[in-house]
Amino acid sequence: MSLAPVLRPTSGAVSVVATRGPDWEPAVGYFASLDRPVLGDELVDAAARARELLPAGVRAALGVMAEEAEASGALLVRGVPIGDVPTTPDQPTDPTGKDLLSEFILLAVARSLGEPVGYLPEHGGAIVQNLLPTREGAHRQTSTSSAVELEFHTETAFHPHRPRHLLLSCLRGDPAAATLLCDVGDVLDDLDPDTRRVLGEPRFRTRVDESFGGAPDSAPGAPMHVLSGDPARPTLIFDADLMSGDDDEAVAALAELGAVARRRRQGLVLEPGDLLVVDNHRCIHGRTPFAARHDGSDRWLQRSFVVDELAPSAPDRVGRIIATDFGR
Repeated sequence: MSLAPVLRPTSGAVSVVATRGPDWEPAVGYFASLDRPVLGDELVDAAARARELLPAGVRAALGVMAEEAEASGALLVRGVPIGDVPTTPDQPTDPTGKDLLSEFILLAVARSLGEPVGYLPEHGGAIVQNLLPTREGAHRQTSTSSAVELEFHTETAFHPHRPRHLLLSCLRGDPAAATLLCDVGDVLDDLDPDTRRVLGEPRFRTRVDESFGGAPDSAPGAPMHVLSGDPARPTLIFDADLMSGDDDEAVAALAELGAVARRRRQGLVLEPGDLLVVDNHRCIHGRTPFAARHDGSDRWLQRSFVVDELAPSAPDRVGRIIATDFGR
């Protein structure tokens, strides 16, 4: 399988901010000053108070990403403090015994962009989730897979309250596991004009992901657009595994989009201290397969979802946990 080179700071799809230890001293010092470990909403609130303590370059890059239409679809922050990292747990919800510094920094970045939320079917609604390979998930199209390529997708493309941003913080990497990225701007020029027209019409449907209770025989959702908004810089919703077209022309358009995305994709091997922010409205993502060892040394990421505002999900939400029912 061919793979584009690891991203460099000059890549068009990803902006890169490199930081050093001293840049993080104000935020790390604030975390150390907390008089006791904080969990849940307390940790989110503490992280919100620390937003202005993030490195100036990080704050500026996050501002550009959130506000400028021409910004890159992903931002990579390097040199993020993660604290002491114990062995990788066997299951995403297992106790880890680690301190909360990495979660605190991740949430401070999240609160700089919007409101972090959890989804009840995803690790019980945890606001920060541990992503790691499991034996039972090895061949599935889920975050716990390893033996298969995680196909290109918009995070929770089927969901009425899908996140605006996806954050991934690397605690332990794997040189074979490349995060795959493709910005909407990377595919538009390579798409046939008729294909762009079809993708901009409500002729597509998406099944619910299995982690949210979906199954291969689940009925797809309501018709939706793949491309919408400003034709020059549209938003993109795509899921190579779960999305289907309503007619032959729509099916062909999806196939062309998938082929272009694979051709234009870029691979980024996350290393400890890397924090990747993905604009879920503009950039699709996936991951290459890798060999999981299940011995405590496997790849370990932490993830947070961010919505622009909490209000739209209020009917389906308790606190910060969105519990939309996708009953079959």
